[in-house]
Amino acid sequence: MSEADPTGAGGAAGSEESEPGGEERLSIDGIAMVRLLGPQDRLLSSIQREYPGVEVHVRGNEIAIRGDADERRRVRRLIEELLELVRGDQDPTPIDVRSSARMLESDPNAKPSELLGQVIVSSRGKAIRPKTEGQRQYVDAIDEHTIVFGIGPAGTGKTYLAMAKAVQALQRKEVSRIILTRPAVEAGERLGFLPGTLTDKIDPYLRPLYDALNEMMDPEMVPKLLASGTVEVAPLAYMRGRTLNDSFVVLDEAQNTTPEQMKMFLTRLGFGSKMVVTGDITQVDLPGGSSGLRIVTRILDHIDDIHFARLTSDDVVRHTLVGKIVDAYTEFDQRAQAQRFEREQAREFANRAERRGQAGPRDHLPRKTK
Repeated sequence: MSEADPTGAGGAAGSEESEPGGEERLSIDGIAMVRLLGPQDRLLSSIQREYPGVEVHVRGNEIAIRGDADERRRVRRLIEELLELVRGDQDPTPIDVRSSARMLESDPNAKPSELLGQVIVSSRGKAIRPKTEGQRQYVDAIDEHTIVFGIGPAGTGKTYLAMAKAVQALQRKEVSRIILTRPAVEAGERLGFLPGTLTDKIDPYLRPLYDALNEMMDPEMVPKLLASGTVEVAPLAYMRGRTLNDSFVVLDEAQNTTPEQMKMFLTRLGFGSKMVVTGDITQVDLPGGSSGLRIVTRILDHIDDIHFARLTSDDVVRHTLVGKIVDAYTEFDQRAQAQRFEREQAREFANRAERRGQAGPRDHLPRKTK
């Protein structure tokens, strides 16, 4: 429970002392407590959700942590890392609290504030940055490799971070254009029933890319960049026959590519270019057929300068329920796969027994002699 005055002062790491009776106190000076605790103490509530066995009380500029010694130490480290973010002129969010807590659980000596302070691009006061260790490794891989595959469930930021890196590369003049593409999986009969021109029909498939682009760049600049060809958003079919030089190319929803489309796309790579391919191999919408993303993981996993970044539910940065939903579906799929395997094994065993039963009597018949 908080007794903080949201307008009170506090913040930069002050003194900390240990008291008998399972309590530790931190004195905060120099930063408004509302930046550390959040409006209506929402960050304090997030800390309590992460560590329900610990009580955190705030009065003025002093934070009291009560509970088990190990848990108190974890909460103290978490608060110290949040203070580091505030010192770096960042306002922590509940997602930052959850991500920092997870990192500290994995490694008590981790520095979540350094990870969360790694800004890729800023737009209209909003900083885009990795929020988990898996995301940081993914972003670093994009810097270090020519082709990177970001594979993971919904909400792990694989496409959003790839587009942020593309915008960063353009701003730094590392490339001369950005190309964003995704397959229109229903480019067959159902697409034909949509009204309008071909562009009108395809636009709904590309809309998520436009939306993300408008979040990362000045919305007034985006139409000009699109008109000049500096930024191109197009369906995957438009990539055929091209060589993409000096470009940052992002292929989204790659699980819905065929093996032939994936090969076609990857062989568009030109000089001075980078490619990032993102997708979720558990959400294939192809009618029949094999997913090019699934197959490419077995074909290219041994080639230098190609990296496969695998994100998990631990990297989900949407609502906490999203991670739980992802885990529940993964568990369900694993059970279903195990049951299918057991049925196939039982069927194979029955077939073998039947074959032995049919062969048995014949084996005992006397052979005909001449």
